[in-house]
Amino acid sequence: MKKVAVLTSGGDAPGLNACIRAIVRTAYYYEISVIGIKRGYRGLIEKDYCELDPRRVGGIINKGGTILHSSREPRFKHFEFRKKAFETLKELQVDALLVIGGNGSISAANIFAKEFPINVIGIPKTIDNDLYGTDYTIGFDTAVNNAVDAVDKIRDTTISHERIFVVEVMGRDSGFIALDVGIATGADITLIPEYPFPIHIVIQKLIDSYKKGKTFSIIILAEGVAKAQELASVLEQKLKDYAIGGIRYSVLGHIQRGGSPTAFDRNIASRFGAFAVERFLHGEKNFMVAYEKGEIKTKPLEIPFGKVKKPDLEVFELTKKLTI
Repeated sequence: MKKVAVLTSGGDAPGLNACIRAIVRTAYYYEISVIGIKRGYRGLIEKDYCELDPRRVGGIINKGGTILHSSREPRFKHFEFRKKAFETLKELQVDALLVIGGNGSISAANIFAKEFPINVIGIPKTIDNDLYGTDYTIGFDTAVNNAVDAVDKIRDTTISHERIFVVEVMGRDSGFIALDVGIATGADITLIPEYPFPIHIVIQKLIDSYKKGKTFSIIILAEGVAKAQELASVLEQKLKDYAIGGIRYSVLGHIQRGGSPTAFDRNIASRFGAFAVERFLHGEKNFMVAYEKGEIKTKPLEIPFGKVKKPDLEVFELTKKLTI
């Protein structure tokens, strides 16, 4: 009987449980047993694991987070600990390791696969959606919807007090979340690291809007550009001569990561998990699941290594066209 192991590594993302569930149930459909590695790569090093079966993953498709827990494991950067991880898999007689992760996790998986005779399969997840080689990563849609819901609420206060509000969203050094949130909420300005927007242009745009009679503004700020508090402070100083109802800011933070995954994330996570198991059965090795132009496919595991994924410039330009 074939056996696979699955782990979730790095930051959590809505849809992880749906993916784990799909892996386990697809595997058992094909009479493959599944080992769940706890706390990501740490579990491989410390031999922390459990057996997973269809009943164990019942009722988790709508749950945020991950039942296997997750961690960022710096020890896995060192060969001696990767060797320990391989010895754990060898002891368990595992035929393939499925890693559900983002940039750091998939890069580590690629190194691991090159060093040891183990079939490693990467499944893309990160709310940042910045993993090169795939159009979509598990968790992104839910994170965007969480942020949109928060901004819609903030807008009510912004309009009531005729303020300018800076809303900082997550994304590390990537602007995918900010860009989608900016369009979906009708933000007046969207700032992302990939396409810099000089501060004097931001200030002039706000002044022009004020002169045209616009009494409030929403600025969506990707965390990779600046801190919301810092930007709000600069704007307050530069706009002090205008009768604006004040500058406020909000950092949405980790609420974007949590909560029940959207229908899209549940579906794509389920499809990714099932696809990974089936391609393993077909004999494919050391690959990453990818979503490209509406199709799920496999790509070499090293595809994302050292590469940077950027938002579409045309989409960024759209944010400016829609805020005339």
